[in-house]
Amino acid sequence: MRPQARNLAAREEKLQALQQKLTESVGALVSGEDWKRALEFAAKFRGRSFGNTMLIAVQHYAAFQEGRVPDPMPTYVAGFRQWQSLNRAVMKGQSGYAILAPVTARFASRTPAEPESWRRLARGEKPSPGEAVRSKLVGLKPAHVWDVYQTDGEPIPEPPRPTLLQGQAPEGLWDGLADQITAHGFELRLVSDARTIGGANGLTDYLTREVSVRMDMDDAAQVKTLAHDLLTAPTGAS
Repeated sequence: MRPQARNLAAREEKLQALQQKLTESVGALVSGEDWKRALEFAAKFRGRSFGNTMLIAVQHYAAFQEGRVPDPMPTYVAGFRQWQSLNRAVMKGQSGYAILAPVTARFASRTPAEPESWRRLARGEKPSPGEAVRSKLVGLKPAHVWDVYQTDGEPIPEPPRPTLLQGQAPEGLWDGLADQITAHGFELRLVSDARTIGGANGLTDYLTREVSVRMDMDDAAQVKTLAHDLLTAPTGAS
């Protein structure tokens, strides 16, 4: 077998193994509580697909059981070069978590509105004058990422965090917003703290027709939250 054919066969075998692992990890979500935890975990990795998030979670937990990471839940996950750009390096003996990475190709067409007119460009090929160019997903390939626990180097920069407004709101603004909410047929509820409404500052529930705002914030933050929930989507949280 030629080297190129062997490489393709090896890639296909890895893809099948990853897809099998993904099927097994999703199949293990047997209860509503399991799915809830999985979705909450996936929400922390919005830049990755649900499937890749599940693959990372399964492999990280295995690494935890082997004593290679100190926590059963992944935190910050990135590729080898991404870690290098942050002046961090993968530690010796730490194997990466296999995920499914997209493979894209460039296509060109003189008549973009006709689906059959698009032709795939070879690597390094330039489109002809007047052709439109578009990238399309053509497949998947195995790739690897590592959790921050598997690297060492410079500290990771802390992302900026939103802060609550402080102080007093303009006089009469709360009453005006509250009147608009009740005029739309909603009941305004004042709750003691964020735990009452799932950790949010405010919550609009279109099923019960209620708008809830936590009261353990300064007046300005309460009014800002009330204004947000006046315009929020159904069952949204601020």
